[in-house]
Amino acid sequence: MKTIFVLNGPNLNMLGKREPGIYGTGTLDDIAADCRSAAEGLSLAVDFRQSNHEGVLVDWIQEASQKAAGIVLNAGAYTHTSIAIHDAIRAAAPLPVVEVHLSNIHAREPFRHVSKVAPHAVGMICGFGPLGYTLALQALAARI
Repeated sequence: MKTIFVLNGPNLNMLGKREPGIYGTGTLDDIAADCRSAAEGLSLAVDFRQSNHEGVLVDWIQEASQKAAGIVLNAGAYTHTSIAIHDAIRAAAPLPVVEVHLSNIHAREPFRHVSKVAPHAVGMICGFGPLGYTLALQALAARI
């Protein structure tokens, strides 16, 4: 069974408490359960992780390049700022990465419109809430 790393960045551990009008009332544990259920139906395994620390996310991307068939990445605010995450994804090529955001980043503040992840991701899913993670797993299953 192929493994997909589902990596989550800063503040996603606060889902359910943080700005529920934007991010919903579900928790990151709820999303993890949804991902595991969806992955099972796609004959995939999921390694689901979250960190508030940029370097840890870089380490996990590098680890995924050796152990995973793909990455679903919600880098949170690092999406818009992190050259380190951009470079890690680039170095992990040809490992497919799908960028996910719960909210529609293009309908929010202008600084959120630019993604440092997107240039090296195979695609981006944003604005569909937790469903975006399931859609990303489906996209990776079709690709790999």
